[in-house]
Amino acid sequence: MAIAEKDKKILRDLAKKVAEIANSPEQDKRRELWTRHNDLDPVKPMILCFPEGSWRELLPPDTLQTSDDFARGCEWDLRHRIYYWEHLRGDHVIEATVVAPTFVRDTGWGFQVNAVRPSEPYGAAHYEPVFKDESDIDKIRMPTITVDREGTESYYQRLCEVFDGILPIERRGCTGFGFAIFDQFMQWRGLDQAFFDMTDRPKWLHAVLERMTQWHLCRLDQLEQQNLLSLNNGNHYTGSGGTGFTKQLPKPGFDGKHVRLIDLWAHATTQMFADVSPAMHEEFALQYERRFLARFGLACYGCCEPLDKKLDLVKTIPNLRRVSMSPWVNVERGAAGLGNKYIFSYKPNPAIVAGESWQPDVVRKGLRDVCQKTRGCVLEIILKDTHTCRNEPERMWEWTKIATEVAAEFAS
Repeated sequence: MAIAEKDKKILRDLAKKVAEIANSPEQDKRRELWTRHNDLDPVKPMILCFPEGSWRELLPPDTLQTSDDFARGCEWDLRHRIYYWEHLRGDHVIEATVVAPTFVRDTGWGFQVNAVRPSEPYGAAHYEPVFKDESDIDKIRMPTITVDREGTESYYQRLCEVFDGILPIERRGCTGFGFAIFDQFMQWRGLDQAFFDMTDRPKWLHAVLERMTQWHLCRLDQLEQQNLLSLNNGNHYTGSGGTGFTKQLPKPGFDGKHVRLIDLWAHATTQMFADVSPAMHEEFALQYERRFLARFGLACYGCCEPLDKKLDLVKTIPNLRRVSMSPWVNVERGAAGLGNKYIFSYKPNPAIVAGESWQPDVVRKGLRDVCQKTRGCVLEIILKDTHTCRNEPERMWEWTKIATEVAAEFAS
């Protein structure tokens, strides 16, 4: 479909502004800081703020000016980059490129999750079990990867029509690789029943987890064999926060054309195991996650689950580099366990921007305390899972400003 001239003008004007921001020397400085950070040679604590669910309050849909879905998607991408620069600077890198994704499809698992959604906007879902009998393991079908080459090329050409001469278009294959099979299994089995299975039916549960692992490994093999991978060692979201900038990827032997799994970052997590013992965490999660992550060059582990009591276990992951330290960890214990050998990816409690009142002094005091307790660590502070800021975007702006100031106090 032809792009309306009005929409094209809006997008091109925004693209010129993004290009100006992206070509500023500040972006090169941030790339260098992230590269040193990810290669364990830090200069300062790195700061990121991800509004995520709060974007609807920062950039409401009714603020977009273009008309069709394609143009609105492009407009939101450009406006959110500009918003970062104007209000949420931290250490975000603004790139002067537009991504043209390869439309990769797979055949799925062979069945659908049965999620019961609430009537309240953004409310929590309930999952009805779709795995009820031991024979249900046969529902899992190995995936087949295909590429919508016509759709991929059409999307690329539309981007060229809009942005030619302003922003380069980057063709990009798959760059994000996550593995959270037990969290996923709980959506099929139900939360309580999945925990019961660990003691009541461990043999069957292991058979399911093995089949799920084989599904993921089968998918990875096809992506690599069909040359559908792209490097993620740049301004890519990595793990449950942080960026991918590093000199340690791609690995030696990369020919510049065919990206291998070993040239990439990947991530695994079992958030549901917050209160599961280390032994059961190993038995029902890590022994499978380790096999997945071993295929990659650098590994990230964890998300919301507190891992400070399980670091000896987590550090058995091959090529581990980034470990998520959730709001519920003992910071001192986590710092002692990670030292300067891994990235301490600290996640402040997002309730700090969602409460009845905004307390910047509490934010500053808390961040200083974390920085003090993690001296000598490779620290990044990432505000995420921010589902609301009470329609006060200034809270996000001020959090980022405070965090940046505190990080500067602890620069080496």
